Amino acid sequence: MASPSLALISASTLISQGAEAHRFRKGYRHPTLDASLTRSRVAGEARALLRCLRSGVNVPGVRMVDASEGILGIEQVESDALEEYEIPVDVLMQLIGQEIAKMHLADVIHGDLTTSNMMLRHPSSFKSHHPTLRTELVLIDFGLSFYSSLIEDKAVDLYVLERAFSSTHPDSEPLFASILKAYGQGMGKDWAAIERRLDDVRLRGRKRSMVG
Repeated sequence: MASPSLALISASTLISQGAEAHRFRKGYRHPTLDASLTRSRVAGEARALLRCLRSGVNVPGVRMVDASEGILGIEQVESDALEEYEIPVDVLMQLIGQEIAKMHLADVIHGDLTTSNMMLRHPSSFKSHHPTLRTELVLIDFGLSFYSSLIEDKAVDLYVLERAFSSTHPDSEPLFASILKAYGQGMGKDWAAIERRLDDVRLRGRKRSMVG
C-alpha cells in the first residue's frame, strides 16, 4: 500500500471466536443512572450493528448481548500487517465512501467516524476456498451511533470524518474528496442535498473556530 500512515487496521475475521466489549461502571455517576445509561448504550450499539448487518454494511457480527451487565459480544476481528493487502490509496478511499453510504442509506449515524474506527478485512486463510474474495472495509465501534433520516445528521457524520482526516493526515483534501465521490455515487439522488448541508456544516465549524 502506498500510504500505510492511514490509521486503518487491516484484519481477518475469526468466525469461530468472539470478542467481548464491556462498558465499565462510572464511579462518578449515581449507580441507578449509570446502570440505565449502560443498558441503553449497549442495547443501542447492538441494534445499530444488527440494522447495519441487515442492510449489507460491513460491521462485526453480534454474538451475544447482556445489556444489564454492559456486555456486548461481537465477532472478533484480528489485526494483521496493513502492507500485506497492497491496496492503492484511491481504492481504499473508495471503500470508505461506499461503506459510509450503505450505513447512511440504512439511516444509521455512526457518531464517531474516524479512520481509527475502520478496519480492513481480507481473510487470507480462506483464499483457496473463495477465489473471488475481496478486501472489505469494516466499520466498528458504534457506541455513539443512533438512527436518523435527517440530512443534517448525515452531513455532520461526514464532517466529523473530514475533521479527523485534516487533523491526522497532512494534505488530506484529495483523499477526502475521493471518499465523497464514492459516497455520492452510493447515495444517488440523496447526495445533492447532503452535499449542500455539508457545506453549511463546514461554514458553521469555521465560524466556531474563529470565535474560539
